[in-house]
Amino acid sequence: MKIIIVGDGKVGLALTRQLSHEGHDIVVIDNNPRALEQSAESFDVMVVNGNGASMATLHQAGVGSADLLIAATSADEINLLCCLTAQKMSHVHTIARIQNPEYTDQLVQMREELGLSMTINPELAVAREIFHLLQLPSFLKRDSFAKGKVEIVELKVMPGSPLCGIPLHQLPALARVKVLVCAVERKDDVFIPRGDFVLKEGDHIYVTAQASILATLVENLGIVTHKIRCVMLVGGGHIAQYLAAMLINIDVRVKIIEKNPGRCIQLAELFPDVSVVEADGSLQQVLLDEGLESIDAVVTLTGMDEENLVISMYANHAGVSKVVTKINRLEYTGVFSDMGIGSIVSPKELCTTDIVRYVRAMHNTAGSGVLTLHRIVNGKAEALEFLVHTSCRYRDTPLKNVRLRENVLISCITHNGRTIIPDGDSSFTAGDTIIVVTTSERPFNRLNDIFI
Repeated sequence: MKIIIVGDGKVGLALTRQLSHEGHDIVVIDNNPRALEQSAESFDVMVVNGNGASMATLHQAGVGSADLLIAATSADEINLLCCLTAQKMSHVHTIARIQNPEYTDQLVQMREELGLSMTINPELAVAREIFHLLQLPSFLKRDSFAKGKVEIVELKVMPGSPLCGIPLHQLPALARVKVLVCAVERKDDVFIPRGDFVLKEGDHIYVTAQASILATLVENLGIVTHKIRCVMLVGGGHIAQYLAAMLINIDVRVKIIEKNPGRCIQLAELFPDVSVVEADGSLQQVLLDEGLESIDAVVTLTGMDEENLVISMYANHAGVSKVVTKINRLEYTGVFSDMGIGSIVSPKELCTTDIVRYVRAMHNTAGSGVLTLHRIVNGKAEALEFLVHTSCRYRDTPLKNVRLRENVLISCITHNGRTIIPDGDSSFTAGDTIIVVTTSERPFNRLNDIFI
């Protein structure tokens, strides 16, 4: 497909990297010649220097023959204008990045009038992700499928854990619930494991399970967990605003530390029940003075990755039971995964994943494209949810007889609303949804792509 990306910042660059890797014809528009030059050299894409909301610039980029335009600049209004202008010039699909919380509700009501195929809000997506993590803090990461009925969760095999030294076929008996380990990260290696794979201390395991049994799973594995009652947010931007509203609704006490005096006043007016502190949250004494050692969870949300990393490591050192770190440059997450920064969330990664899912679904007019897509194992693997259509191969065939491509695993089947953690005798039929986990670099757009 031909895709135009307006904006070559962090989000635009991430989209260019992923979509060009998947073989799409990419045109990048930006008014920064240096950024465009780097993108052209790194990803072999066409670039246009100019204003993405200008008809002349869009014409130069070939909007008339494009399938999709993604407006991902840092300005909401420019993104909306880009999409409106592109719609005026052609019948291209349009996606707009929107950050301002004031626009959230009205965009839902006005999406059709604005001609938007989709809106993305990286900050809201991150807030939802963090809120999800804080509800069951034992997990480093949680990704939902089958309309929330199934999850893939990340756990670390800690020293002395009952998981150490056991082959995976023994896990259901140990956990006393039916689960499936769909991926294992061991140092720099990622495995799609078989039943004889033996777990070791330090492994990060990705477990497919029904959402309803996650609390039981944690309890049966002897993992100590504490309910989150008080959260400290370091950084008071849009993510903190979205997250604070969610936490207040479930009676969690929230403290926000923010350096900007004007922003502190705004947050205090928005949330009278939240403790808003005007201070530099990167300073150790500030954190201690604000009761760090008695806090249940710390979420670092400043605009600098380096600050977030240092604050998170200090919070972990101080004994905070749950730490969540916002990071944009995900290429470094593997280096820091064992240094006490807890769960990692990335705005650009979340919105890139949503857009990639949309693009892959556009490939298939029959409707059997990707329903849900999540990147797991720090982006080294994908978990995809597909709807089984009558055109799908291997319907009603035991999985032990299904020929899958290398590094592909069917980790869950949902049949008539019932979740099945499959074995070799399980099968799927038309109308089911299935979750596929893969480390393959080949993008899968349709379910039949996973079969040999």
